[in-house]
Amino acid sequence: MKKTIITVVGRDTVGIIAKVCTYLANNNINILDISQTIVSDFFNMMMIVDLNNASKSMADIVDELDKLGEEIGVVIKCQHEDIFNKMHRI
Repeated sequence: MKKTIITVVGRDTVGIIAKVCTYLANNNINILDISQTIVSDFFNMMMIVDLNNASKSMADIVDELDKLGEEIGVVIKCQHEDIFNKMHRI
């Protein structure tokens, strides 16, 4: 399984989750776990997804999610699980 961590951060607006999840579904990316919170109008979502059956390369997904984030006014980051774990190790 190619687990990947996707984070979405920015001002809360209608449709953030819908647009991100629609992108993932359209590219055959399975959501394994999802958590989201809103604190004082700031939206924060973390997803663990499986890219095994993704219809695009990891590089294309990273680029397209970055562009989607710009369109909807949030920052979307996509990192392979191993990289995420090494970056957040204490």
